[in-house]
Formats: sequence, C-alpha cells, structure tokens
Amino acid sequence: MRTLIKNGLVVTASDELNADVLIDGETVAAIAATGSAVADGWTADTVLDATGLYVIPGGVDAHTHMELPFGGTAASDTFETGSRAAAWGGTTTIVDFAVQSVGKSLREGLDTWHAKAEGNCAIDYAFHMILADVTEDSLKEMDVLVGEGVTSFKLFMAYPGVFYSDDGKILRAMQRGAENGGLIMMHAENGIAIDVLVEQALAQGKTDPRYHGEVRKALLESEATYRAIQLARVAGAPLYVVHVSAAEAVAELTRARDMGLNVFGETCPQYLFCSTDDLARPDFEGAKYVCSTPLRPAEHQESLWRALRGDDLSVISTDHCPFCFVGQKELGRGDFSKIPNGMPGVENRMDLLHQAVVDGHISRRRWIELACATPARMFGLYPKKGTIAPGADADIVLYDPRGAYTMSAATHHMNVDYSAYEGRTVAGHSRTVLSRGRVIIDDGKYLGHAGDGRFTPRSTCQYLT
Repeated sequence: MRTLIKNGLVVTASDELNADVLIDGETVAAIAATGSAVADGWTADTVLDATGLYVIPGGVDAHTHMELPFGGTAASDTFETGSRAAAWGGTTTIVDFAVQSVGKSLREGLDTWHAKAEGNCAIDYAFHMILADVTEDSLKEMDVLVGEGVTSFKLFMAYPGVFYSDDGKILRAMQRGAENGGLIMMHAENGIAIDVLVEQALAQGKTDPRYHGEVRKALLESEATYRAIQLARVAGAPLYVVHVSAAEAVAELTRARDMGLNVFGETCPQYLFCSTDDLARPDFEGAKYVCSTPLRPAEHQESLWRALRGDDLSVISTDHCPFCFVGQKELGRGDFSKIPNGMPGVENRMDLLHQAVVDGHISRRRWIELACATPARMFGLYPKKGTIAPGADADIVLYDPRGAYTMSAATHHMNVDYSAYEGRTVAGHSRTVLSRGRVIIDDGKYLGHAGDGRFTPRSTCQYLT
C-alpha cells in the first residue's frame, strides 16, 4: 500500500521544504521537491492533497499518565480514550509511566501497565518506569528493563509516603543509571518542606485551591532542582527534570547547562498558558488547575519561553493526568491537599504550541523540535519517530495553520468534564493524522481502532551517545 502526500510544506526540526512525501506500507519511502521530475514520477494507491497545509511529524508526548491511581481515585482517561484524544490533537506516540508500588518489583509494575495498554491504544506507545522503592533488587531490575527498551526511570523528591525517595536512594539510582545507560527523570520539589507548609496552611483555615500554589513554593522547586543536579554530578549521571514551572528552577538548569552538564529540562503547556490566576478562580473552579509542580504567577512564563528558545528547556510534554471536576477534583473541597493533582492536555499540546508560533514565541521548526524531534531523541525513539525521513515510521500530520477553532470540553475528545483552555481560540489544528502510514483522523472523522497502537521499545538517550 503506497500513499502519496502532495503539495504540502514539509516542516521538520531542521528543514522547511515544499515537498511531496511517498509512503510505502508503514514507513516513509522518499521525499522530493514538489514539481520535481522525481516526485512527478511517483504513483500511489492513495493520494492526499496537502495544498495550503503543513506536513509535520506526528507529535511525541513523552509524559502522560493514563489510568494512574492517585489520591484515592484514578486518572479519568484510559489508554483507549487518552490515546485516541492524543491522535485527534496530532500526537502519534505517547510515553506513559508504569508505576512500581512500594514493596513490589519493577516487573510487577511494568506488567500491570502493559496489561492496561495492550490492545487498547490508538497510537504507538512506550513506557518510563516510576522507581518508588529503591532497593538492591530494584536497582538490579533497572538493568533488565533497559535491555527491554524501558530506558528511563522517574524518581520523586515530592510526595512523602507515596513516591518519595531520599537523597541516598536517589544517588544509588543515579549511579545505576550511569552504569546501565538509563536516564533518571526527576520530580524536583522539596516534598518534606512542602508537607510542613501544607499542614500549617490548613491549620490556619487556608483550604481553597489557590493555597496549593502558595505552599508549593518556587524556591522549593529550585532548591530541589539544584540538589538533583548536584547528586547527578556526584553520580556522573545525566538528569532530566520534568514539568519545570518556576523561573528560579529554570535558572538552575541554565547554570548547569552553561557548565556543559548533561542536564535537560521539560515544561508543559499549562505553565506557558495558565497561571495562579486560574488557581484562584472562585467557587472551587481553581481545583481544575491543581497540578504539581503548580502553576506560577504569569511573570514566570517569559523565563520559560526564553529557556525554550535557548534550549535550556528542551522538551514540551503535557503531564496529561486528567481528573473530572465532578466527583474527583471535588474530593478536595475544604482541603486543597486532597484535590487530585493533574490536568488534561494531551489533545491540546500541538495546537497550543502552533499558537505560540503565531504569537512569535518560537519558530515553526522549534515547534517541531520541542514537540516531536527532541522528545524522540531524548527517549531513544529517533529517527523512527519525531521526523519525516526515509525509513522513519509514517507518523505524519497534515496540519491546517488557518484552521482556527475554540477549545472546549464540549468538543474535545479527552475523557474529562472540563477543559483547562475553555474558550481559548487557537489558530490551527490537525486535519489528517497518519499512524504508521494508516489514516486514523481525517477531516473531523476518527478512522482508527483500539489496538492500532503498538508498544515501542526504546534505545537509551540519544544525546549521550
């Protein structure tokens, strides 16, 4: 089965070219300038006309939490609903987090997540491993998982009693990662200090959602980021800091990268487009915006954009972890610490970042770099994913840069009863989405099926080889 995409502007992280793309089966066979003798000689079973459209790689969202148990409930998107919503938004690969439970093996956690995802995903998927219980046994298991294509391990300086690891455990995991090639991902917040501030705030009657942001102070994010960097230096290990939200934490990453250290940072659309003003919405509406790290005052956003332009922040993922307002976020009425932490966004990322292009924050190629190519390289998926090139998987989006629409819970496809971006108009949207050469979204119709997506083993971080 050959498919030909004609007359589009092909945009990758490195090039923009008016070109035609030939797909043979599941992979890209060739690219040639539109109107060239080579392109004009191609024949195909299916021809897609991309006149007026961008032809871009499918998005790679390297940070999602489908079906995550948390705070006495679970994320409302299943692998089926969440991966389908991702496809609607132009994302064709997700990397989700398998969870080790304290006292259990990494294998048990990974097997549980394989069972949740297998046969249910609309798009290709891979896994990171949350390392919640650092022991000699789990350190040995890291080696095995790296060999199976699960090559990154998340640790938490936050959430004492749930996921938290102390500095000694973090150092041991980093040392193991330095040996086996696994990349350590860090939730960098000082959870011990935050718990003190939470207790004090509640004792003073400060129970509204906005206090979630006030107790999780920017200084406690930057302190933990600094500490994680120093532990990584001691271990001789690379470090990837997830969901960076504070200007002070960005400054620590910038300093480390200026020193030439293998330290990488990720941020998320909610930190670029939302702020503490949303957390302070009346009538408990602010609960919709409770996530960790928390939203910051709007003045932090320019530091994030500057770091994205200068590569002190390298990836934009979503940390998609949706909880419905009714029945889930409401668990925290009267006690902000009981609001499930997480926001929806897997469907919105590509469009919000295209809006950032329109607004002049980033270039078109940087959009693709941040959302497709760099996450693929960071987590060992490139060039299979994240680019349009001969031999790459034909994960391709025909993107309409003039397809403006207004985001709303009434029209999105995520399994959650609110949109964090309700009423926001964005300039473009995905018109046609191909996953490994097969059209799964076309002009407002979903043509895919649960089980179309495959588990994709990963190599180690490609910035370190």
